[in-house]
Amino acid sequence: MSEIRKHYFLPEYCIIAEERSKRPSDFAGPSDGSEKSSSESCVFCGGNEEKTPPATVVYNEGEVFADTEEKRVSKWDFRCFPNLYPAVSPAPSPPGFHGKGLETFPGFGFHEIIVESPVHGKKLKDFSDTEISGLMRVYKDRVCHYAARENIRYVSLFKNSGKAAGASLDHTHSQLIALPVCPQVLERELKVIREGQKCPYCALLETEKASPRFIHENSKFVAFAPYYSIGPFEVWILSKEHISFLGDFSPELLSTLGEILREVLRSYAKILGNMPYNHMFYQLFETPEYHLNLRLLPRISTAAGFELNTGIYINTVSPEKAASYLRGDE
Repeated sequence: MSEIRKHYFLPEYCIIAEERSKRPSDFAGPSDGSEKSSSESCVFCGGNEEKTPPATVVYNEGEVFADTEEKRVSKWDFRCFPNLYPAVSPAPSPPGFHGKGLETFPGFGFHEIIVESPVHGKKLKDFSDTEISGLMRVYKDRVCHYAARENIRYVSLFKNSGKAAGASLDHTHSQLIALPVCPQVLERELKVIREGQKCPYCALLETEKASPRFIHENSKFVAFAPYYSIGPFEVWILSKEHISFLGDFSPELLSTLGEILREVLRSYAKILGNMPYNHMFYQLFETPEYHLNLRLLPRISTAAGFELNTGIYINTVSPEKAASYLRGDE
């Protein structure tokens, strides 16, 4: 039996089709080969700093440094540098003319790589408390840096882990793209939020804490499988406190965010193995009405003709069943 489910507060739908489902072990991802790759050939590994553009920022034991063209910082915990093949550029070429009535803008923006460890093959689920809280601090610093740049309206912070999730290199890293436009998905959410009297994320948080979709909780955050899930084992992480932007997070919030993210990734590893996944921050700066959320999506299913035609995703694992597995109940 299948169900059509509506998004919590947007006019969007998904189909939960459990009769097509499998056990988590059937989804488990194979090794991505990262442990077999030579650190000599991986440009993100410690010791290969000359193989990337100079780092804009280098973090080592809580201190901040930067590369120069002549000298690279060789000892580091986290390393941030411009993407060698950027989607956007701080100095874009003038746009071409493609016909009357067709709008085109310069491809302005910033595209940065955040290398999360000098050690090849290391995964976020295996980070120590110091390492995971340090990464959250880097996330905050870099998002704030680009949010303060002139003409930037949105900073997309995301991680592609595994080839199926869009990663071209196995070495653990995240990316940041700062844009002069706000994505339509955030504009739609913000419109609904501003029309209501209460933050819908605060409301759904109370619902999901007591639902069968609840997964993990700590002093500051709740992780759950959303009622409206576009894919198997999708997880949302919400702050119990209404905060719109990572730049407003205290050190304690950053640490507890890292802890619950790591907890979810460990749950994924137990039941899905080395499954490719994405994690994505949804946030807005200078917009206090919004409620920051972090979403994780294992790349189990592929959008096909129906999904592309309708924008309605078919999910073969109900969020209730996914949460049960991720909690360790089954």
